[in-house]
Amino acid sequence: MKKIPYGKVTTYGTVAILAGIPRGARLVGGILHYQGDKLPWHRVVNRHGFISTKCLDHPKKLQKALLEQEGIAVSPDFMVNLEKYGWWGKELT
Repeated sequence: MKKIPYGKVTTYGTVAILAGIPRGARLVGGILHYQGDKLPWHRVVNRHGFISTKCLDHPKKLQKALLEQEGIAVSPDFMVNLEKYGWWGKELT
C-alpha cells in the first residue's frame, strides 16, 4: 500500500492481488482499519471508484479531503474516476 503513488488511487482488490491474496479485498479493508495511521489508507477505494469506508476513525469526508489535497477530483457523492486516477501496480512488475 505504501507504493501507491501520490495523486493516485487503487482498489482494495488490487492491493489484495498485489499482496498475493486474490479475493482478499475485505482483508485489505480490515488491515486499513487497524493500520490506517501507518499506511496511505486514503488512496484505496472500492472497485467502482467509490469511497466506501464506514469507519468512524477514517470517515468519507476526511478521505475525500485527503485525496483532494493530492489533486484527485472526488465528486460530491464520493466517486473517483479510476480511468484518470487509478494505479494498478504496473511499475512493480
